[in-house]
Amino acid sequence: MKTASIRIADLLHPSVAALISVIVNYGGTFILVFQGAKAAGLSPEQTASWIWSISIGVGLTGAWLSYRYREPIITAWSTPGAAFLIAVLPSTPYPEMIGAFMLSAVGFVVLGMSGYFERVVKLIPPGIAAGLLAGILLRFGIGAFDGAGVDPLLVGALLLSYVLLRRFTARYAIVGVLLIGIVLLLGLGQVSFAGLELKPALPVLTLPVFSLNALLSVALPLFLITLTGQYMPGMLVLRNDGFKTSANPILTATGLGSLLMAPFGSHAFNVAAITAAICTGKEAHEEPAKRYLAGLACGVFYLLVGIFGSTLAALFVVLPATFITTLAGLALLGAIGGSLATALVEPNGRETALITFLATAANITLFGLGGAFWGLLAGLLAHGVMHGRLRPAGRHERA
Repeated sequence: MKTASIRIADLLHPSVAALISVIVNYGGTFILVFQGAKAAGLSPEQTASWIWSISIGVGLTGAWLSYRYREPIITAWSTPGAAFLIAVLPSTPYPEMIGAFMLSAVGFVVLGMSGYFERVVKLIPPGIAAGLLAGILLRFGIGAFDGAGVDPLLVGALLLSYVLLRRFTARYAIVGVLLIGIVLLLGLGQVSFAGLELKPALPVLTLPVFSLNALLSVALPLFLITLTGQYMPGMLVLRNDGFKTSANPILTATGLGSLLMAPFGSHAFNVAAITAAICTGKEAHEEPAKRYLAGLACGVFYLLVGIFGSTLAALFVVLPATFITTLAGLALLGAIGGSLATALVEPNGRETALITFLATAANITLFGLGGAFWGLLAGLLAHGVMHGRLRPAGRHERA
């Protein structure tokens, strides 16, 4: 993709998309990190170091990859990995956990350098890839309306603001909803920033201990969960919006970053899926060649959070869950609509795309593997049985 000249005006929409992506990431899933730290009995200093390590690592890798390849390559921590760790942290000594994090990261580096993962991604038909993405994002779209039963005034105001702004200016709709929402929250007294104080976080080094038990019970499951639950859908998000960067350097860079940050508490970071969709579509910028600016902006925001550690993370946590889910759902409407349109465009692959979409949306969890894995597996099996091959024939064969 050719590099386009950048003007100051080009920075607004990518920066707002990046800010929403970061807010959704911290406000929506970061509580899992706090829960994991509590389950492991970590000290406040170790918890702040965990926040520091994943935020700095995510910021640096995402910004570098976006700049290097001029595509919005958004990175994030492994959300399903953090959920998995809550169960195993209490029974695994923390130094062994650090060793497991490092072994898992080495696995991603080796896989990225081998090139095999990119070959797997290319085999997936575009209809199934789009159905997978639509299924992943569906619950976030529903979340835009789901909170009305909890806080009808806030959700109603945000939805009305979005509709009105879309009537007059599609480009600034999400910007306006974000600003109106924050003003409304302050006016209703639902959020207060008075008790927050900026304090820099300091990394705490923990020397790793390697054990067979941690390898089998932590490193291997973390590797598989992150690969199927984050990397696979994350790469398909990029492909769905027309970006072609190989998975190999992304796996290698994020794996190396995870390896370097693991001794300070980082469990794993990877290419993002849900929050990436906010930055890869036309809502981030009308010109695809300029959407990489959202990746750079995300990197800056993550670095700021990392520098000030749990202080700024707490800022995102105090935002009401209803506000975050409604904002995320509205920001992802375009991605959901585009994915469904792509999934259903080819009549011969429509049923298998729908199977992928519905199975993913069901969000089944079996053997520690989430809905993204089982939805993709169901779609590929159906496609193989019904059509006798993975790759679709004809002009739509572009995966």
